[in-house]
Amino acid sequence: MLRFILISVLSLLTNGVITDRVTVSVSVMEGDSVTLYTNVTTTQQEEILWYFNDTRIAVIAGDLSRICTDVQCNEDTERLRDRLNLENQTGSLTIKNIQTADTGVYQLKIFSSSSISDKTFSVTVDVPDKVKTISVKEGESVTFDPGVIKTANYVMTWYFNETLIAEITGDQSKICTDDECKERFRDRLKLDHQTGSLTITDTRTTDSGEYKLLIISRILQNSVSITSLKTFIFTVIDSGLSSAAVAGICVAVVLLFVAAAAAVGVIYYCKRLQAGQNNITAQSSDQVFPFFSPLLAGPAPPQKICSKGTEIKNKKSAVIVV
Repeated sequence: MLRFILISVLSLLTNGVITDRVTVSVSVMEGDSVTLYTNVTTTQQEEILWYFNDTRIAVIAGDLSRICTDVQCNEDTERLRDRLNLENQTGSLTIKNIQTADTGVYQLKIFSSSSISDKTFSVTVDVPDKVKTISVKEGESVTFDPGVIKTANYVMTWYFNETLIAEITGDQSKICTDDECKERFRDRLKLDHQTGSLTITDTRTTDSGEYKLLIISRILQNSVSITSLKTFIFTVIDSGLSSAAVAGICVAVVLLFVAAAAAVGVIYYCKRLQAGQNNITAQSSDQVFPFFSPLLAGPAPPQKICSKGTEIKNKKSAVIVV
């Protein structure tokens, strides 16, 4: 993200040739993409050269353009090879996914028949903050704050899991322009036009995911463009059942308990009633008790008493008298 930019301009007249010298100081965050503009068109120039710490890294001469093709560039700036982009029409240089090792002086030399332009970009790359992780309970609100001061030249775009959900361009802002976004968030997104902050109200578990903010800024006489990406990992915690649902369950449990208690009382009463009837029947019926047989080692087993007045069947035992 942009920290500071300083530009100084010095024009000299030497041997009838106008020489413009411009110095730009810019601070960015690691991972940003930075474009250094020439503010010219190649059709008006004879040659455009780019240097990084006095090492040539790109050149446009006529219809030809080269990036890190000479031996010097290959040896000293191998790390830049796949991250440099040279715009053929203007000669502007883009450094993608800039690293702290890319900190240094980038010098632009433009030669034409009537002038020589010398522009220096002093680039400082800082280490960004870690990816922000945010969690809230379901139903609460959350605000993703990019921590920047938006200017008129900013384009800020919010994404949810790679789907565009909000955008600020200059003085204009848009939220949920497609049906998928509208269906998911249903007027629960709020965009702060001054800061670019995004707020989600009445969060749901389906809102959990990765939120990204892409910031493109072209500033200070269109000399520098910075593209930054901020990421927020968001989790909505299930807060459980709603208060209404909990109250409903409590009422149901109480009713179930009352019903169970009543059922137990009825069953107990029925058993007591049946037990009383059985006692009356047993007293009015004949009973058979164990008797001693001299031929047996112990008492004979008791005879079964049939319940409810049924006939008692006894087997007679033979007794031998000596």
